[in-house]
Amino acid sequence: MTERQQTIDVDRGDPAYRAWLKEAVRKVQADANRSADTHLLLFPLPERWGIDLYMKDESTHPTGSLKHRLARSLFLYGLCNGWIRPGKPVIEASSGSTAVSEAYFAKLIGVPFIAVMPRTTSPEKCRLIEFHGGRCHFVDDSRRMYEESAGLAAETGGHYMDQFTYAERATDWRGNNNIAESMYQQLRLERYPEPAWIVATAGTGGTSATIARYVRYMQYDTMICVPDPENSCFFDGWTRQDPQASGDRGSRIEGIGRPRMEPSFVTGAIDRMMKVPDAASIAAVRVLEHNIGRKAGGSTGTGLWSALKIVSEMVAEGRRGSVVTLICDPGERYLDKYYSDDWLAAQGIDIAPYTGTIERFLRSGDWQS
Repeated sequence: MTERQQTIDVDRGDPAYRAWLKEAVRKVQADANRSADTHLLLFPLPERWGIDLYMKDESTHPTGSLKHRLARSLFLYGLCNGWIRPGKPVIEASSGSTAVSEAYFAKLIGVPFIAVMPRTTSPEKCRLIEFHGGRCHFVDDSRRMYEESAGLAAETGGHYMDQFTYAERATDWRGNNNIAESMYQQLRLERYPEPAWIVATAGTGGTSATIARYVRYMQYDTMICVPDPENSCFFDGWTRQDPQASGDRGSRIEGIGRPRMEPSFVTGAIDRMMKVPDAASIAAVRVLEHNIGRKAGGSTGTGLWSALKIVSEMVAEGRRGSVVTLICDPGERYLDKYYSDDWLAAQGIDIAPYTGTIERFLRSGDWQS
């Protein structure tokens, strides 16, 4: 007769940790409940065209950018997976806006935050990270951000958030007031409630993935366009269907474009991509300020340039309808860059031809790029 085996039982339940976790999740969810939804603004177009161009103003979030949504989702994901622990730092590889938003949520739940970023990140973004209690850790080569972040997490016992892997899965793309559901809810009383196109730039790819999945899930006919800046490999990787595409430098348009194909960039959900010159992106944000009195970051210009190009095609074909793009963050963070003529001269960027293209188009309806 064989000896009876005993049940092996390991209980790692920690009531103190679960109480901390419950309170941390409550605080993050309460932030979403307190914050009103972001506005959907109209960009002025000639009435005779019969086309409406909307800009969803994500700069009105508490931390001033589109990345507030992502940071909230990433914190909930990390907390509920048991990855974020009391007293241990959260570490992120970020060129700025994600780090600002994650620093906010780290402070909200009382954990340290370290942002690993290129040394060229704007001083204003660094100031905002530090304002929210975060610490900036600089690297000279943006391609080392991932390795450096993982190393810091191992060294400190903290959690590397890794937005570039988890952005596309941390957000509930089926609804739950994600950015896409919000857009369609705000458009329902407009004359064209289902947009012909939604234009969304990509840094992690999480926003474009969320919008594209929601559109398909809800069986809308809306098409998704992702514009890509110079020095980013997303366009090349998408057009060549090459998941190994890479580049040798970082994007001058902060917050979007990557030197490698990121895991959260869902290529199969995208209908169209454009490669947009940096000069066109900067020209577009200056035209935006002239037309609606608002400064915005360079990534907003990348999206606006592409949205206007799509509008020009609709005008040429006599089609009516609506197009939506995003105001990603405020331009006040980039006064020493995209709004500085000295910086443009130092970078060898001439925005005049692109400014002329937009202004002629808005007057005549003729797009000559």
